[in-house]
Amino acid sequence: MMELEKLDFGKPVEEVVAFSTTRGEVVAHKPYSQVNLCDYVGDDALRVLDARIMLAMQLGVDLDDLVMPRQTHSCRVAVIDECFRSMDIDKQEAALEGVDALVTTLHGIIIGVNTADCVPIVLVDDQACVIAVAHAGWRGTVGLILKHVVEEMCRQGASAGRIQAAMGPSICQECFEVGDEVVEAFGQAKFRLEDIVERNTATGKAHIDLRAANRAVLVAAGVPEDQITLSCHCPRCEHDRFFSARRLGINSGRTFTGIYLR
Repeated sequence: MMELEKLDFGKPVEEVVAFSTTRGEVVAHKPYSQVNLCDYVGDDALRVLDARIMLAMQLGVDLDDLVMPRQTHSCRVAVIDECFRSMDIDKQEAALEGVDALVTTLHGIIIGVNTADCVPIVLVDDQACVIAVAHAGWRGTVGLILKHVVEEMCRQGASAGRIQAAMGPSICQECFEVGDEVVEAFGQAKFRLEDIVERNTATGKAHIDLRAANRAVLVAAGVPEDQITLSCHCPRCEHDRFFSARRLGINSGRTFTGIYLR
């Protein structure tokens, strides 16, 4: 059985399951470990397929019901609907290229993103049966990807005030050292730097709270702050459980964060 870290929303949501995968068996000098579902980070294709089949079987869905984009730190949001489901595999892959967030109202379809330090966020309006998942690195955060996700969810019938959001394993502020150009990008995007930036007194380097920054984007989009749950897991700190590109390098596995309507 694959170990899944359950993600909890602010209020009980009976019809929704949200989770993040863990690395499984960790072997020294093997940066892909046992469980990696991401097929564009240099892992063996058959191992990736095996991991996807294992997850699908564990959750009781078909492999075709597992949908994930090929992320590029963009702010593009794709809707997974019956039209998408009717496409052949090549058209589906093209539709998912360069996408970093997914929205659906379909039941039994697992939508998810792959991360290794960046913030994965799952969202739900259970009254409207609209769910979403997003990958927010610092570029996506600066680009307000979660604002675009909330807007698309509302086009699908959700209400921003009913949306609940939960963040999966993501790098903590202490571990997220950045250059001044990144701080400048957040400032140009009108983030309150005093709320998200701290300086290491020893090194003078800036550290950004990426979770808090994304919470601010959600609140500005109309999601109540008490309906947003932040993660307490940092991949760089807990690299024995979750993949961290800063710890393992970019040629390593990714943590898959998914959500689905039962």
